[in-house]
Amino acid sequence: MKDLSTTFFGLPVKNPIIVGSSGLASTIGGIKKLADNGAGAIVLKSVFEEEILSEADNTVNQQLGADENNMEFFDYYDYQVKRDVLDNYVSLIHEAKSKVDVPIIGSINCSSSSEWISYAKRIEKAGADALELNIFKLPSDVHANSEKIEKIYFDIAKRIKDHISIPVGLKVAPYFTNMANVISRLSYSGVEGIVLFNRFTSVDFDIETDQFTTRNVYSSNDEYGMSLRWISIMADKVGCDLIASTGVHDATTLIKMVMVGAASVEVVSAIYKNGPEIIGSIIKEMEAWMERRGFNSLNDFKGQMSQKESDCPEVFERVQFMKYFSDHAVKL
Repeated sequence: MKDLSTTFFGLPVKNPIIVGSSGLASTIGGIKKLADNGAGAIVLKSVFEEEILSEADNTVNQQLGADENNMEFFDYYDYQVKRDVLDNYVSLIHEAKSKVDVPIIGSINCSSSSEWISYAKRIEKAGADALELNIFKLPSDVHANSEKIEKIYFDIAKRIKDHISIPVGLKVAPYFTNMANVISRLSYSGVEGIVLFNRFTSVDFDIETDQFTTRNVYSSNDEYGMSLRWISIMADKVGCDLIASTGVHDATTLIKMVMVGAASVEVVSAIYKNGPEIIGSIIKEMEAWMERRGFNSLNDFKGQMSQKESDCPEVFERVQFMKYFSDHAVKL
């Protein structure tokens, strides 16, 4: 039996496979299946700032009627909708904690620090073991400089950390002007973990109907390169756990992420495609690899292929294809 224990946002977990925030963990039945199949920890489906605000607006618009100018009536329904969403989420945490024995992580998908302090407090009080803040602002505002965008991340993290005591992790996007600088500063801001990286929906549309659609909903097993690169570069430059996300579909990719310095990985698409049983399969394959290589625990090989430990550290910063195409000449 191999020792697969590691950490996620500083929390001890029995293995590095963390079920990322998704509909997989939106019901007690789903949560139990994930835990029964060996998940190291489970991040619940996110509470989305946009969805709450949209639902509140829709409910208010439907209910106001003749009272459309009554601000007290408006405030009541706005408050009621938001309270109902959070009540349901808190109930899910309570029940999950009573039914499974793995860490349950709350998740908030937010782009501002507006009302999330009270939400974070209730999530903590409900028994969540940690809180993941899924933060992203698409850098599409031509009037916003990089400092303004980065400040959003630090402001949200600070405000939340000032009011709760459970571990807090940030899930971030790969769109910073100076990625290394931002990741390093965030890691010393008081958070216990940083997840690299968010994966976003791709916008598309039908040229016959002009209707917008979503494409590439699930990740593929060749999308892990960005996370691999940045975890390897940052492994020895941070003050918290680094967690890999996007493209982890098998034991090989999981092993690679640990070898470059990841404490754990978040898996979602592989479970949607193959069912919760894939968790146990990945664990068995990882243990078999460790047996072949003579490793007894993750610490035996964690970080050994990071940039700092690599014999070829420059490969992690090479971004051009010059060598590839010079070695693969094609006659035209």
